[in-house]
Amino acid sequence: MKCPHCNYADSKVTDSRDVDDIVRRRRQCLSCGFRFTTYERIHTGNLVIIKKDLRREPFNREKMASGIRKACEKRPLPTGTIEKLVDDIESGLLGSGRAEIQSSAVGEAVMDRLKEIDHIAYIRFASVYRDFADITSLKREVDTLVAGRPAASQLPLIPEGEFSTLDKRKRASPSGHL
Repeated sequence: MKCPHCNYADSKVTDSRDVDDIVRRRRQCLSCGFRFTTYERIHTGNLVIIKKDLRREPFNREKMASGIRKACEKRPLPTGTIEKLVDDIESGLLGSGRAEIQSSAVGEAVMDRLKEIDHIAYIRFASVYRDFADITSLKREVDTLVAGRPAASQLPLIPEGEFSTLDKRKRASPSGHL
Protein backbone atom coordinates (compact mmCIF):
# COMPACT_ATOMS: atom_id res chain seq x y z
CA MET A 1 0.00 0.00 0.00
CA LYS A 2 1.50 3.33 -1.08
CA CYS A 3 1.97 5.99 1.58
CA PRO A 4 -0.34 8.97 0.87
CA HIS A 5 2.30 11.26 2.39
CA CYS A 6 5.55 10.27 0.62
CA ASN A 7 4.35 7.69 -1.96
CA TYR A 8 6.72 5.03 -0.65
CA ALA A 9 5.52 1.67 -1.92
CA ASP A 10 5.44 -0.26 1.35
CA SER A 11 3.78 0.01 4.75
CA LYS A 12 3.10 -2.22 7.72
CA VAL A 13 -0.25 -2.95 9.33
CA THR A 14 -0.30 -1.84 12.99
CA ASP A 15 -3.96 -2.64 13.74
CA SER A 16 -6.77 -4.46 11.94
CA ARG A 17 -10.48 -4.53 12.82
CA ASP A 18 -13.62 -5.95 11.23
CA VAL A 19 -16.43 -3.42 10.99
CA ASP A 20 -19.54 -5.07 9.49
CA ASP A 21 -18.45 -6.18 5.99
CA ILE A 22 -15.39 -3.91 5.98
CA VAL A 23 -11.88 -4.43 7.32
CA ARG A 24 -10.31 -1.29 8.81
CA ARG A 25 -6.52 -1.30 8.88
CA ARG A 26 -4.16 1.20 10.52
CA ARG A 27 -0.92 1.34 8.58
CA GLN A 28 2.47 2.95 9.05
CA CYS A 29 4.80 3.91 6.21
CA LEU A 30 8.15 2.09 6.41
CA SER A 31 9.94 5.12 4.98
CA CYS A 32 8.58 8.26 6.66
CA GLY A 33 6.58 6.72 9.54
CA PHE A 34 3.31 8.42 8.50
CA ARG A 35 0.21 6.64 9.86
CA PHE A 36 -2.95 6.24 7.81
CA THR A 37 -6.12 4.16 7.65
CA THR A 38 -7.34 1.96 4.82
CA TYR A 39 -10.67 0.19 4.43
CA GLU A 40 -11.11 -3.09 2.59
CA ARG A 41 -14.41 -4.38 1.30
CA ILE A 42 -15.05 -7.92 0.10
CA HIS A 43 -15.80 -8.02 -3.60
CA THR A 44 -18.44 -10.73 -3.96
CA GLY A 45 -19.06 -10.71 -7.69
CA ASN A 46 -19.53 -8.80 -10.86
CA LEU A 47 -22.98 -7.28 -10.82
CA VAL A 48 -24.11 -5.79 -14.13
CA ILE A 49 -26.68 -2.99 -14.38
CA ILE A 50 -29.01 -2.93 -17.40
CA LYS A 51 -29.65 0.70 -18.30
CA LYS A 52 -32.91 2.06 -19.78
CA ASP A 53 -31.42 2.01 -23.28
CA LEU A 54 -30.44 -1.67 -22.70
CA ARG A 55 -26.73 -0.89 -22.39
CA ARG A 56 -24.99 -2.94 -19.73
CA GLU A 57 -22.38 -1.56 -17.37
CA PRO A 58 -20.72 -2.86 -14.21
CA PHE A 59 -22.36 -1.84 -10.94
CA ASN A 60 -20.60 1.23 -9.60
CA ARG A 61 -21.09 1.69 -5.87
CA GLU A 62 -19.55 5.17 -5.94
CA LYS A 63 -21.91 6.34 -8.70
CA MET A 64 -24.91 5.28 -6.61
CA ALA A 65 -23.42 6.84 -3.47
CA SER A 66 -22.78 10.11 -5.32
CA GLY A 67 -26.44 10.41 -6.34
CA ILE A 68 -27.56 9.70 -2.79
CA ARG A 69 -25.10 12.24 -1.35
CA LYS A 70 -26.40 14.92 -3.74
CA ALA A 71 -29.98 14.21 -2.69
CA CYS A 72 -29.01 14.36 1.00
CA GLU A 73 -26.83 17.47 0.68
CA LYS A 74 -27.36 19.92 3.57
CA ARG A 75 -29.87 17.59 5.26
CA PRO A 76 -29.52 17.03 9.03
CA LEU A 77 -28.74 13.31 8.80
CA PRO A 78 -26.67 11.55 11.47
CA THR A 79 -23.08 10.74 10.54
CA GLY A 80 -22.80 7.45 8.71
CA THR A 81 -26.42 7.36 7.54
CA ILE A 82 -25.56 7.66 3.85
CA GLU A 83 -22.79 5.07 4.02
CA LYS A 84 -25.10 2.65 5.84
CA LEU A 85 -27.81 3.26 3.24
CA VAL A 86 -25.37 2.56 0.39
CA ASP A 87 -24.09 -0.58 2.17
CA ASP A 88 -27.63 -1.87 2.69
CA ILE A 89 -28.69 -1.28 -0.91
CA GLU A 90 -25.51 -2.84 -2.28
CA SER A 91 -25.92 -5.87 0.01
CA GLY A 92 -29.51 -6.25 -1.16
CA LEU A 93 -28.47 -6.12 -4.81
CA LEU A 94 -25.64 -8.60 -4.34
CA GLY A 95 -27.84 -10.82 -2.17
CA SER A 96 -30.50 -11.03 -4.88
CA GLY A 97 -28.48 -13.80 -6.52
CA ARG A 98 -28.87 -12.21 -9.93
CA ALA A 99 -25.93 -11.31 -12.15
CA GLU A 100 -27.86 -8.56 -13.97
CA ILE A 101 -30.24 -6.03 -12.47
CA GLN A 102 -32.34 -3.33 -14.14
CA SER A 103 -31.25 0.23 -13.32
CA SER A 104 -34.89 0.94 -12.46
CA ALA A 105 -34.70 -1.63 -9.63
CA VAL A 106 -31.64 0.14 -8.23
CA GLY A 107 -33.37 3.55 -8.45
CA GLU A 108 -36.51 2.22 -6.76
CA ALA A 109 -34.43 0.65 -3.97
CA VAL A 110 -32.72 4.00 -3.37
CA MET A 111 -36.03 5.89 -3.36
CA ASP A 112 -37.67 3.38 -1.00
CA ARG A 113 -34.85 3.82 1.50
CA LEU A 114 -34.67 7.61 1.14
CA LYS A 115 -38.42 7.85 1.71
CA GLU A 116 -37.87 6.16 5.11
CA ILE A 117 -34.93 8.38 6.06
CA ASP A 118 -35.67 11.89 4.77
CA HIS A 119 -38.59 13.12 2.65
CA ILE A 120 -36.69 16.09 1.22
CA ALA A 121 -33.81 13.86 0.07
CA TYR A 122 -36.40 11.49 -1.40
CA ILE A 123 -38.10 14.28 -3.38
CA ARG A 124 -34.72 15.54 -4.63
CA PHE A 125 -33.70 12.07 -5.80
CA ALA A 126 -37.13 11.28 -7.26
CA SER A 127 -37.28 14.58 -9.15
CA VAL A 128 -34.10 13.64 -11.03
CA TYR A 129 -34.73 9.90 -11.26
CA ARG A 130 -38.38 10.08 -12.33
CA ASP A 131 -37.76 13.20 -14.42
CA PHE A 132 -41.04 14.89 -13.46
CA ALA A 133 -42.52 16.45 -16.58
CA ASP A 134 -44.14 19.38 -14.77
CA ILE A 135 -44.85 20.90 -11.38
CA THR A 136 -48.15 18.99 -11.16
CA SER A 137 -46.44 15.60 -11.11
CA LEU A 138 -43.96 16.88 -8.51
CA LYS A 139 -46.83 18.25 -6.40
CA ARG A 140 -48.65 14.93 -6.68
CA GLU A 141 -45.55 13.15 -5.28
CA VAL A 142 -45.25 15.65 -2.40
CA ASP A 143 -48.98 15.30 -1.65
CA THR A 144 -48.54 11.53 -1.49
CA LEU A 145 -45.79 11.98 1.11
CA VAL A 146 -47.79 14.50 3.13
CA ALA A 147 -50.86 12.21 3.14
CA GLY A 148 -48.76 9.30 4.42
CA ARG A 149 -47.69 8.92 8.01
CA PRO A 150 -44.28 10.59 8.53
CA ALA A 151 -41.46 8.47 9.91
CA ALA A 152 -40.55 9.12 13.54
CA SER A 153 -37.20 10.65 12.64
CA GLN A 154 -38.52 12.71 9.73
CA LEU A 155 -38.36 16.46 9.65
CA PRO A 156 -41.65 17.89 8.36
CA LEU A 157 -41.77 19.00 4.73
CA ILE A 158 -43.50 22.21 5.81
CA PRO A 159 -42.94 23.30 9.43
CA GLU A 160 -45.90 23.21 11.82
CA GLY A 161 -47.92 26.43 11.63
CA GLU A 162 -46.89 27.34 8.09
CA PHE A 163 -49.94 25.59 6.62
CA SER A 164 -52.21 28.24 8.12
CA THR A 165 -49.88 31.04 6.99
CA LEU A 166 -49.84 29.66 3.44
CA ASP A 167 -53.62 29.27 3.47
CA LYS A 168 -54.14 32.88 4.67
CA ARG A 169 -51.77 34.22 2.00
CA LYS A 170 -53.60 32.26 -0.68
CA ARG A 171 -57.00 33.64 0.43
CA ALA A 172 -55.61 37.20 0.55
CA SER A 173 -54.21 36.96 -2.99
CA PRO A 174 -56.72 38.22 -5.62
CA SER A 175 -56.05 35.33 -7.98
CA GLY A 176 -55.90 32.74 -5.20
CA HIS A 177 -52.32 31.86 -6.22
CA LEU A 178 -49.20 32.50 -4.20
